[in-house]
Amino acid sequence: VVGVRAPKRDKRLPKALAVDTAVRLVAQAPTDSALALRDRAMVELLYSSGLRLAELVSLDRRHFARDGAQAASSSWLDLESREVVVLGKGAKTRSVPVGAAALAALQAWLAVRDAMAGAETRALFVSARGVRISARNVEARVARLARLLGLGVHVHPHVLRHSMASHVLQS
Repeated sequence: VVGVRAPKRDKRLPKALAVDTAVRLVAQAPTDSALALRDRAMVELLYSSGLRLAELVSLDRRHFARDGAQAASSSWLDLESREVVVLGKGAKTRSVPVGAAALAALQAWLAVRDAMAGAETRALFVSARGVRISARNVEARVARLARLLGLGVHVHPHVLRHSMASHVLQS
């Protein structure tokens, strides 16, 4: 038995939301405050583009060239091209298309963003304190939104990524 290996465990498939649950999450998200507009834009972007959480929080509101002590943007929103450019796993840069609903949600958020963000903040998504939003804050806000809508399932950013991929394959 020296050369015999134990069998490998089957890999579980990642969980994905049902199509109607995902649509309900993004379509029924409230828009009654600046924070609600931000949350809706984040959820729309996560679902429509399949971004990773780290990619979402690293997005700048536009591309910034290198200026003095500040580095150039590594991830940014390009509204004209309807895409986000992200620096993903393995330090690979890729362009990801943004859907029409996500684009509308982003434009609504950008209309109120400057009132919340500090003057020097390059981040696309900022917290209530005006600084770049943290990954933990995004996780909490997505889970809170799912509870608020009474979805009955735990929703986190990676579930939205898997849901997008599953729904694209199904369609």
